[in-house]
Amino acid sequence: MHRKSAMKHARADKTKRARNRHRKATLRTLLRQTEDALDAGNVEAAQTLFRSSASLLDRAAGKGVIKKGMANRQKSRLNRKLNALIAAAA
Repeated sequence: MHRKSAMKHARADKTKRARNRHRKATLRTLLRQTEDALDAGNVEAAQTLFRSSASLLDRAAGKGVIKKGMANRQKSRLNRKLNALIAAAA
């Protein structure tokens, strides 16, 4: 790299990449826990985890870690499963 600004951007990109990888890993873990709670039929845990997942998906989409459509699609699928679980329990 020949420019000072290019070197600075490279350093910043490295930091951003690490932050985004951490956010994605956290998101995947929470989504997996939500799916597990839904599969187990645990309504209370699933509802709590769904709220957390939806919030984290929205934040990740807002920060540009994932695309907005992906966040909406994930929330929609989880919500459909949660509603089916609640209907089955009632």
